[in-house]
Amino acid sequence: MLKIAHHSAYIYPLPATHRFPMMKYELIPEQLIYEGLVNRNNFFEPDLVDREIVYLAHDKAYVDDLLGLTLDPKMVRRIGFPMTQALVDRERYLVDGTIKACFAAMDAGVSFNTAGGTHHAGRDFGEGFCLLNDQAVAAAYLYSQKLAKKILIIDLDVHQGNGTAHIFEDHPDIITFSIHGEKNFPFKKEKSHIDIGLSDGIEDEAYLSLLSSELEAVFNQVMPDFVFYQAGVDILASDKLGKFKLTQEGCRKRDDLVFNACKSRQIPVEVSMGGGYSVHIKDIVNAHVNTYRSAIHIYDL
Repeated sequence: MLKIAHHSAYIYPLPATHRFPMMKYELIPEQLIYEGLVNRNNFFEPDLVDREIVYLAHDKAYVDDLLGLTLDPKMVRRIGFPMTQALVDRERYLVDGTIKACFAAMDAGVSFNTAGGTHHAGRDFGEGFCLLNDQAVAAAYLYSQKLAKKILIIDLDVHQGNGTAHIFEDHPDIITFSIHGEKNFPFKKEKSHIDIGLSDGIEDEAYLSLLSSELEAVFNQVMPDFVFYQAGVDILASDKLGKFKLTQEGCRKRDDLVFNACKSRQIPVEVSMGGGYSVHIKDIVNAHVNTYRSAIHIYDL
């Protein structure tokens, strides 16, 4: 059974200037149910992740300041959100959601978090609306518990997963793989194990051809026993921040490539949603829902 992490805290109340990107966290599960792709039994509610687990990927002083609402004002500005208890709790819920989704993926082959993909949070910093790095914490947890010996994090958001790269830059067994816009945010890139920076304006055919060959190479090189997939949909031509020119169909085929690569090798995969900033919210939601459609079809769920 497909299990999907979702919590009401994901729908965080923000000033009007910040509200639009958060709407998708309410609309994605409702659209999945409306289309009959899942029902409410497919969803589970995560808990507040324990800070000791967060320490596995993040600096203790940073975590304690974040959870204690005592972050330096410069760090708060770098993150981009006003700090509140509700916001910090939201991050703790989404991290736990990704961890629990990992266990569900081990059963079904694939599982989702309707939020997450907070890949700009590094070891000792938050950035770009990311406070804690859900997939990095989950990967570190699986590794620490010896539930996975070799982990691959596939980040296909248009923005480099700089925080994830920062956390695992010297790790021999948690491998970071990012395909992103070379001239897009963050303008100071970190060093992933495998970085592929693309020029602005890339379209479906060139992107999918490159992704297909690179996925084959990275799976053969890493030979992971668990995969995390950051499935940002800001690669769309309609995205305000993306600068790529992929269509909805191209974005869906991207997801197909990742899921087929994992399923054919019988490697469980956890999926977090990542970014999406198209002008029309329907384009963001449809692209994210397509990721679920792809998994449901390929895994026959």
